[in-house]
Amino acid sequence: MINILRQERTEKLLWSIALPGFGQLLNRRYLKGVLFILLELTINHMARLNTIILLSFKGDITAAITAVDYQWLMFYPCVYMFAIWDAFKDAGGGRSPYATLLFVIPAYMATVGIMYSDTLKICNVLLGPVWLPMLFCFLGIALAAIIRKIIATLETSNLASK
Repeated sequence: MINILRQERTEKLLWSIALPGFGQLLNRRYLKGVLFILLELTINHMARLNTIILLSFKGDITAAITAVDYQWLMFYPCVYMFAIWDAFKDAGGGRSPYATLLFVIPAYMATVGIMYSDTLKICNVLLGPVWLPMLFCFLGIALAAIIRKIIATLETSNLASK
């Protein structure tokens, strides 16, 4: 039974990664699902996200930087990560202490990556508005896992000392 629930949580999380709102639809949270899909489509269109993804995959980072609307793109990581968190939580996940950090910190880090994506070079390579935020998001996941471990260790040592 536990494996089935874990499998359902994972399925909803993965569908939400594919498109924000899909996880909510699977959780039968139809209003939230439609809202997240509409938000995703609006931000995607206004930021020209599909265009910059295409240009970035083709290696034309300069054209991607020119095409992007940063004011809109900066909304995307938080909406995206919140939709994933919400679908996962509604499916019964995220019950462990500070699990939300695994979604909040990557959203913040990806947003910072967007802000620096037109200037920051790594190993003299400009990664642009798709690859740099993704890299920062993955670094955010690692950072969140480390912070959760530190908090858990501190809480355990505080309980032991009482």
